[in-house]
Amino acid sequence: MADGNVSGAHGQRVLLVGCGGMSRTWLRYLASRGELEVVGLVDVEPEAAAARAAEAGLEVPHFTELEKALERTEPTVVCDVTIPEAHAGVASAALRAGCHVACEKPMAHSMEAARATSALAAETGLNYAVMQNRRYRQPIRAVRDIVASGALGELGIVNADFYLGPHFGGFRDAMQSPRLLDMAIHTFDQARFITGRDPLAVYCHEFNPGWSWYAHGAAATAVFEMTGGIVFTYRGSWCSEALNTSWESAWRLVGGRGTLCWDGEGQPRTELVGGGEAAAPTPYTGPEGHAGCLQEMFAAIAAGRPAETSHGDNIKSLAMVFGAIESARRDARVEIAELLP
Repeated sequence: MADGNVSGAHGQRVLLVGCGGMSRTWLRYLASRGELEVVGLVDVEPEAAAARAAEAGLEVPHFTELEKALERTEPTVVCDVTIPEAHAGVASAALRAGCHVACEKPMAHSMEAARATSALAAETGLNYAVMQNRRYRQPIRAVRDIVASGALGELGIVNADFYLGPHFGGFRDAMQSPRLLDMAIHTFDQARFITGRDPLAVYCHEFNPGWSWYAHGAAATAVFEMTGGIVFTYRGSWCSEALNTSWESAWRLVGGRGTLCWDGEGQPRTELVGGGEAAAPTPYTGPEGHAGCLQEMFAAIAAGRPAETSHGDNIKSLAMVFGAIESARRDARVEIAELLP
């Protein structure tokens, strides 16, 4: 990613699909980029699109049908902020219409759909990138840079703990695998980002503690075998209401020369074998969160290269999610290659 690059949006015509709450964050970024043009909004509820346009001060047409919007507005980029079940359909329609795609996570609601849309993007040669906003914060970039510097030596152990107790209500309370399916992709993608390694296999045990207010598995422990000999262990719960971790998880990375700990909020701490700390990396100064990921997406379009969170990379993080779910279902080790193209 080229930090600070603001030229990637020049000349792009953007169609935003999905006008729920998350669309506010996307529109805030799009409105800040004067060199692009938002040409329309799409939502199955016309009132939602109209309300979002008025809220953002946009005098643009709004549609209930994606195909009609693509035909009438002739966008170059489609931003997909719909529900997960709609992502593959929106991406496919946009790619077939010759549009680049920037999509909220996850890229699809199943591995079959993810493989199909990824193959279509590769066939068209268009950019298709997925929102992984948690990569774009200064502390996690510092963690990644320390690991990449070799200061910890050969990395072998990576642990992430996620313990929170949100009372969302609604669909999450009744869904299958709420912890793994709805949110774990962030931590799994962070593990790949931090280590620069990819998943090979997983064994996962999913369970629902007796006090849980969720109908199904609100907790899980997953052990991933990663390339480079790394074992990544994830312990997560959405029904833990005391001594909570951050939403970024609490991390411990152990190498042959030292250990790094990060609470997900502040700066990472390191201790090297024999004493001392790893040298602090050059701080990341680019935009954070959604703005950082969106900036990278547009910069990649301008440069004619895959984005950092391109479909070809992000499908590996999604495979960790569905691999863990499948392992828990089978009560067996699952090879991640079974799920990838």
